[in-house]
Amino acid sequence: MKIDDVKSYRTATELDVMRQNLPLEGARVLELGCGAARMTRQLARELRAGYIIATEVDQIQHRKNLQIDDLDNVEFVLGGAQAIDLPADSIDLVIMLKSLHHVPTELMDRALAEIHRVLKPGGLAYLSEPVYRGDFNEIMKLFHDEKAVREAAFNAVLRAVANGSFEAVRQIFFDAPAHFRDFSDFENQTLKVTHTDHRIDTELHRRIQAAFQRCATPEGAEFLKPMRVDLLKKI
Repeated sequence: MKIDDVKSYRTATELDVMRQNLPLEGARVLELGCGAARMTRQLARELRAGYIIATEVDQIQHRKNLQIDDLDNVEFVLGGAQAIDLPADSIDLVIMLKSLHHVPTELMDRALAEIHRVLKPGGLAYLSEPVYRGDFNEIMKLFHDEKAVREAAFNAVLRAVANGSFEAVRQIFFDAPAHFRDFSDFENQTLKVTHTDHRIDTELHRRIQAAFQRCATPEGAEFLKPMRVDLLKKI
């Protein structure tokens, strides 16, 4: 397994990659770290998952998610990957979208052990993580440098495979397109999140805006964000 493979990328959305690699239709799915539930909605509607348990650790975002009332096959739960309140062998698919590296480093092994516990025999874990590279990453690392935690997350996956809990089915590398209308749009989606206090002072804010503007055009800013999926099967 590789943390990056520059020769293996293609441009695709996360939804495309899941559609091509996961047996989602009718499946019982656990999404760990659902955020604002944008992908949860697509899993439920477009990919026709049978039932989704969508967890989130950010209490503010979780309260917002509880107001969603048009997804009958989705249950929103407050909680983290390191302590999953579900029976053993009860889930067909576990999905983590850019969330494994947000688990505290010292709890990553426990999180993967919990994922193994709740998956049915032969169940799949789809772990999608951002790769530390690219123009978007250069901006983000000015105020939120995730190099160490992303490496820690990948090393935890390697340990979970090495200890015989999971079989590595495949790795998928892709460039995910991202568009921001302007700096305000970027700011709302990255700086003003409720799950992290970035503590950005005036000078740092100026540097972030300048870095963004170097990538922007009158139509907005387009990025290709390198991503890696580690697709694992419970042994």
